[in-house]
Amino acid sequence: MTFTAKDKASILVEALPYIQEFYGKTIVIKYGGNAMINDELKEKVMQDVALMKYVGIRPVIVHGGGPEITGFLKKVGKQSSFVAGLRVTDAETVEIAEMVLDGKVNSEIVNLLNHRGVRAVGLSGKDAGLIQARKKLATVYEGDTSRKVDIGYVGEVEQVNTSILEDLLDQDYVPVIAPIGVGQDGESYNINADYVAAEIAGALQAEKLLLLTDIEGIYRDFHDKDTFISTLHLPEARAYIRDGVIAGGMIPKVEACLTALDKGAGKTHIIDGRLDHSIILEIFTSKGIGTQVVR
Repeated sequence: MTFTAKDKASILVEALPYIQEFYGKTIVIKYGGNAMINDELKEKVMQDVALMKYVGIRPVIVHGGGPEITGFLKKVGKQSSFVAGLRVTDAETVEIAEMVLDGKVNSEIVNLLNHRGVRAVGLSGKDAGLIQARKKLATVYEGDTSRKVDIGYVGEVEQVNTSILEDLLDQDYVPVIAPIGVGQDGESYNINADYVAAEIAGALQAEKLLLLTDIEGIYRDFHDKDTFISTLHLPEARAYIRDGVIAGGMIPKVEACLTALDKGAGKTHIIDGRLDHSIILEIFTSKGIGTQVVR
């Protein structure tokens, strides 16, 4: 498709009110899925973040790294297993997860942003006590009942030390955060990146939380594309999790939206990171994409 100069001007004009609305606002991006492993999509995400920064938005990135962790575990002969969308994590696995997330994935994202003139700083949740964590038990729903399952060194956020993030944002840096938390006795916990992004969005009172994923959004029936949900409200979201409409790996994403909203974030969005410039499409266009979960 070829765009004329007039087309390009119209696109900029459409974006103008959103640039004005979000200028100086904090937007938390959970970066994961195919957008992290596809080099072309990775480039588009970095361009989107750079554009956000240059028009005065304060982005914060929380990244996952599930495929990279799975790949490394496979190399050392360990099989991955999941309960309610969360990785079962023994002592060896949490060491590998920390090495992959903090040492490989985080540094790559920081380097890609710095290369585009964006001043990015990589952080683990262990740095400056950024993420205080405790053990998380997975919730398994069975009809009208549920039970808790111990899945090892998997954590949940107990507290976020926002001071280091606010200092970095005020100094014009983009924080890039690996989802590793530290327990009371100094132990490391692997935390689902969706939950970390949610807690950080709430703690910072972010304008938006964007969760990049590998599907278009939420469906009442995933096999029926006509049941796509563009806007989902809190009570419905909780009921859909309870009733199994939302299941598997989508549970942490929707629970993350609920947590972020409960703790003070403005809006939350589950968007398709497989689309070129999905972040820009959500933030700077009137139609937007994906499913927004709102109060």
